[in-house]
Amino acid sequence: MDVEIVRWPAEERRRERLQREHVPRLLLVEEGDQPPAPPDCLEDWVRIPAAEAEMAARVEAVRARTARHGGASPTLDDDGVLRVGPAWVSLPPVEARLTTAPWRSSRAAVSREALARAGWPAGAPGRNALDVHVVRLRRRLAAVGLAIRTVRSRGYLLEPQAGGSACSS
Repeated sequence: MDVEIVRWPAEERRRERLQREHVPRLLLVEEGDQPPAPPDCLEDWVRIPAAEAEMAARVEAVRARTARHGGASPTLDDDGVLRVGPAWVSLPPVEARLTTAPWRSSRAAVSREALARAGWPAGAPGRNALDVHVVRLRRRLAAVGLAIRTVRSRGYLLEPQAGGSACSS
């Protein structure tokens, strides 16, 4: 996974977006500016001007932490294998369709109805079917550092597990 280079403080909004998306980043801190505290292990900083060797070392350190903590976005292949960084899990067809629901791209809560449509395009077999598959999917996703949280009156939210890819400090 590539490490995004972000000028600090000029690109503060971009940094915030990349953080929300769990994208690894290296901040280039302008002379005289105070560097921010890294919010997670997917971020580091270097004061510019910096030697090329130091920049390369910082990028490699962020890359290594990203690989270790699974900071990469989940990817699902045609065979139902979900990969998050170096970790992977095989998903049955219904659960694979549930993981392709809108929450994967928007990082927002997804309603039960939207999940049911994703899991059973021809119509859900019943209310309990979604609940059963979400319970099973929670167990499977825990193995790759992801969690499904219930958001009261809204639906479900897919996010990194505490201590997982967010690796917050």
